[in-house]
Amino acid sequence: MANGLRDIIQQLEQQRNAIEKALSALREIDGAAAAPAPSVSGRVTRKNRTTPEGKKRRADATRRRRAVKRTASAAKKTPRRSAQAA
Repeated sequence: MANGLRDIIQQLEQQRNAIEKALSALREIDGAAAAPAPSVSGRVTRKNRTTPEGKKRRADATRRRRAVKRTASAAKKTPRRSAQAA
């Protein structure tokens, strides 16, 4: 089982290398500078950071959305006079 996985990994790495070569050749034809291939171990992790302005916009939108929902549900709960009561 482990030997089979190693073979699959090796085959995928060969395919990746072939794709990288093809991409660099196409970039040279296009005239763009060849970008270095990103290393797997050197990945940069990025955190989703929201600016204070973005947080405020999101909070305001949530407040508006909830206010609309609140007024809509309050309108449904208002008592109505029935024809029998009159």
